[in-house]
Amino acid sequence: MRLDPTSIWYSRSRRHPLTRLLLPLSWLYGAIVRVRRRAYQKGWLASERLPVPVVLVGNLTVGGTGKTPLVLRLVELLRAQGWTPAIITRGYGGRAEHWPQRVTPESDPDRVGDEPVLLARRSGCVVVAGPDRVAAGRLAIALSGCGILISDDGLQHYRLARDLEIVLIDGTRGFGNGHCLPAGPLREPPARLNNVDLVLHKGGAGPGHRMQLHPGELVNLRDPTQRRPLSDLSGQRVRAVAGIGHPEPFFRQLEAAGLVVERWPYPDHHRYRPEDGDRWRGLPVVMTEKDAVKCATFAASDHWMLPVTAILDPDFASHLLRKTDQLRANR
Repeated sequence: MRLDPTSIWYSRSRRHPLTRLLLPLSWLYGAIVRVRRRAYQKGWLASERLPVPVVLVGNLTVGGTGKTPLVLRLVELLRAQGWTPAIITRGYGGRAEHWPQRVTPESDPDRVGDEPVLLARRSGCVVVAGPDRVAAGRLAIALSGCGILISDDGLQHYRLARDLEIVLIDGTRGFGNGHCLPAGPLREPPARLNNVDLVLHKGGAGPGHRMQLHPGELVNLRDPTQRRPLSDLSGQRVRAVAGIGHPEPFFRQLEAAGLVVERWPYPDHHRYRPEDGDRWRGLPVVMTEKDAVKCATFAASDHWMLPVTAILDPDFASHLLRKTDQLRANR
């Protein structure tokens, strides 16, 4: 039986019996994180600065917070401001033997990862994946001649010097029990927010800048030219497939649109196979865009994906563009 750590990290009581057992490891992890960051700040470990500005989009917690839609929206905003952006990303789950790799809309997600392929399809940018963000950035600059780099994740990859840090927080779940790994979901202590440039909350309510994910039209996996409003499936039973870090908002979004949802959650970055598609037969299937990247080759005619677009509050967009204007002036 596989234990889902989120049941510990986001327990409502925050007193899960395993939490106390794991706390000493969390304290050790947090101490190592602080020492490592201090080493980069003092120059004991070297960061490398690339010849173009780097805008980094990251989070403090493990799991999905909506960074990919945010990166896509940043590409649009920066283009409108006159920048030529490129994107670098880790390529999590990719099995390529050599990194970094240029990612195209036709790339195999099994080799380079699902999120990089999605970014390449949606952004129209040069996208480069690789665990070494510095090497990925150099290749992206060489391939694109870009004027600015957007790093999808990598907040803790301090070897890559960055000019602007944006941290995205799940506005509903927050930081869970507030502990670092493994007792909690935090990659770094919350105090790290004191040193970032911009903080954005996905959903939820309260003070601070907000981002909402707005659903678009359903797109057919077998024939992407076929599109239909999500409301077409209102009142119908569907199989909702989601192999993402936090699938609950996706399921709730479908239910809010009136669909009768049969939930099929999978682990984040799940490697789908045709046998999975066989299990979904009998009902229309609606999945996230990230999942669709890996399912198109065996999709049936009633398999649909739901793209989402990041909607940013105007104040956040204004703050961002002022800061990128400063980056241009300082170069």
